[in-house]
Formats: sequence, structure tokens, C-alpha cells
Amino acid sequence: MSKIYFISDFHLGAPDPVSSLEREKRICRFLDEITPDIEQLFLLGDMFDFWYEYTDVVPKGYTRILGKLAELSDKGIPIHFFVGNHDMWMKGYFEKELNIPVYHEPKAFELKGKKFLIGHGDGLGPGDHGYKFIKKIFRNPICQLLFGTLHPWVGIGLANYFSRKSRESTGQTKLSEKDWLGEDNEWLLIYCKEVLEKVYYDYFVFGHRHLPIDFEILPHSRYINTGDWINYNSYAVFDGVTMSLQYYPS
Repeated sequence: MSKIYFISDFHLGAPDPVSSLEREKRICRFLDEITPDIEQLFLLGDMFDFWYEYTDVVPKGYTRILGKLAELSDKGIPIHFFVGNHDMWMKGYFEKELNIPVYHEPKAFELKGKKFLIGHGDGLGPGDHGYKFIKKIFRNPICQLLFGTLHPWVGIGLANYFSRKSRESTGQTKLSEKDWLGEDNEWLLIYCKEVLEKVYYDYFVFGHRHLPIDFEILPHSRYINTGDWINYNSYAVFDGVTMSLQYYPS
């Protein structure tokens, strides 16, 4: 039976080349194993810890995962990529080289007769106004153009530095990335409930949270978070009948 897979938050490049390469190889093994029954593959952002596309330059490395995605795409398997807060600076490389559409906002899909709202998840829900302000700056075309005038050696070096500092101050050290905060405090769950007041979806599927979550909001409407491949090796899979979180062995 063909299945639809959802996976996110690889953060390749972090925290060091050795562990990143090990993680990249593990993800490629996983993709090899599921290839026979993939109907569609959704990548929900933060595949890279940092990614910025200059006109003629992309970050060095990641040859295994990019080659694997090219292989799957060449087989005719539809792949969808949602940018995350660490790899939002995409400008056509995935579309042109890999034939993978790239989305910058959550998008609705109908899959096997069910309604899905899918995205990375950053900047949604209440609070986090500081990040939402910074996100507007990072996505501003003029700001991106100015950053692009920097030599890649300088620009990528600066970006990697700030990405690392951001991860140290928020991502890796906050208990909120490891602990369930409760129904009233999970900001993505709150966002899903707000959407449900206007439009019904069978499934809300997001990444960004770094915690595998399967929560029933209403009867037959669920919020799924795909977790990450740093701590959990987790992903979601839908076979047309059942939507489930699963885990790949380390």
C-alpha cells in the first residue's frame, strides 16, 4: 500500500560535521527503506541548520541528502518542501535542480480523501513577538538582497555563527522543546484550534516543535508534530486509513 510520509527538523550541519554526517547517512538509509511504498514525501523544514542561496552559490556539503532527493524525484515521487526558520532563504535551487516545489507558508492539501494543513510551524500561534518581528526582517526582499552582497565566505560564516548562538540560547537548552507544555500552552495547538473555528481539517501536520506530538483536537481532527531527527528520529506516515507517528532506529 502506498503511503505519504512527513518528516522534518534534520538540522544538518549542526552541531558539528561528524554528528551531522552520521545523521545525514541515517536519514538516507531511512529514505532508501521507505522508497518502495512512498506515494508522496513532505519535508517540513529545517532540513539544514543554515541555508542561503546566492545567485551562483549554495552552501557546501549535504551531497548525500540532495542526491537522495534527486533520485526520488527522478523516480517520479512527488516531494514537497516547506521552509523552516533555519532554511527560509531558498530562491529556486530546489525547484530547478530537484523539481521540488518550495512553500513559504502553511498550505492546504487533500490527500487520500482527507484534508490536511501542512507547514513548518514557526511564527504561528500566540506570543513569540520578537521572533515574528525578526522573521519579517529575514524575509524582506531588500534585506535578503543586502545580505546577498556579502561574499559567501563572510555571509555564510556570519549566518552559521548566529544560527549556532540562536540554537544555544533557545533550541537546545529550552525544556519546552522536550516537554509537553499542556493543551493551553502549546502554541501550535492553539493555532490549530483557531483555524478550526473557520475551516475544518482532518489533520494539522507541523514540525519546528522538536517534540513528536499526536493530539486529538476534535473527533476526527488531529494535530501531528513530526518531532526531529536529533533526539527522536521521528516521522509521520499516512496510509489513507491511519495517520501515525513512527520512529526509526538509531
